[in-house]
Amino acid sequence: MAIVEDLLALRDRALADIDAAPDVASLESVRVGYLGKKGSLTGVLRGLGALSAEERPVVGKTANEVREALESALAQRGEELSRREREAKVAAEVVDVTLPGRKRPVGHRHIVNQVIDEIIDIFVGLGYTMAEGPEVELDYYNFEALNHPPDHPARGLQDTFYVKDLSGDVAAVQGESDLLLRTQTSPVQVRVMERQKPPIYVLAPGRVYRRDVADPSHLPQFFQIEGLVVDEGITFADLKGTLEHFVHRLFGPDRRVRLRPHFFPFTEPSAEVDVSCGFCGGQGCRFCGGEGWLEILGCGMVDPNVFRNVGIDPERYTGFAFGMGPERIAALRHGIPDLRLFLDGDMRFLSQF
Repeated sequence: MAIVEDLLALRDRALADIDAAPDVASLESVRVGYLGKKGSLTGVLRGLGALSAEERPVVGKTANEVREALESALAQRGEELSRREREAKVAAEVVDVTLPGRKRPVGHRHIVNQVIDEIIDIFVGLGYTMAEGPEVELDYYNFEALNHPPDHPARGLQDTFYVKDLSGDVAAVQGESDLLLRTQTSPVQVRVMERQKPPIYVLAPGRVYRRDVADPSHLPQFFQIEGLVVDEGITFADLKGTLEHFVHRLFGPDRRVRLRPHFFPFTEPSAEVDVSCGFCGGQGCRFCGGEGWLEILGCGMVDPNVFRNVGIDPERYTGFAFGMGPERIAALRHGIPDLRLFLDGDMRFLSQF
């Protein structure tokens, strides 16, 4: 009978394809091609209804035998291929326990944090204590208590992030809110003077925020370290001596210090502090712009108005304050031309320090 012969031929082809399947995925393709809904054998079985009553039992028996033979061959071949794939995977993932383990690289503190720690250590050695305050600050502490009345022009030099006030309204411009992200750590000094009577020797490190566009010399978020001394008999000579000691400890004993007159609303007199360039020794080079000096911080004697705002008698007590940016100091120490490198997270850069 021709149809029986076709079934037997189909069986032989299928068995050959099953035996030749190289992996489990290929074997599944063979199964679908012969036994799937649109497979070759399935098509034959669907045509049994068109056969005569005499042919149907013979063809049906043969078709079932072919199906059983294919299913058995598929199961046997599938088990064999699965075993091979498991063995290959185990061989590929084998671990040689005699090899040394892979150690995770040991990290270190960020270069900016290293500089902050060094600065803190220097002033702790001089008897200073640490002070902290909120980063979301009141306008009073950030400006007014520091001799910045609402119409003071110095406010324009510190482009400020104002935040939602207690009513939930968003303050978009200066003056619409009493809450802001502090532009300096000076508010910490005010809070310390409010709750502590002199003598006061404190250092206030922390993050500050300004609406500056990030560029090689500016960041919208950065660290600042400010110091405050309030005691009887404090003079500008004490300020100068303190800062010279700090510069020599941080940059080396051969570096010279220069103070230039400047203006800050909360100190009078005020000065900018420069250190001689470490690359040219003060002779003038490309790094210092030919000046021989590098600006590192601002300072001055505390304005009497600031003392009055916190209830300290300016006739009895005097004091000085100073402030510096650790990112800038780190850049000056290591000749880094762009402050944004500190924030990029590039390990090729950070791992050098």
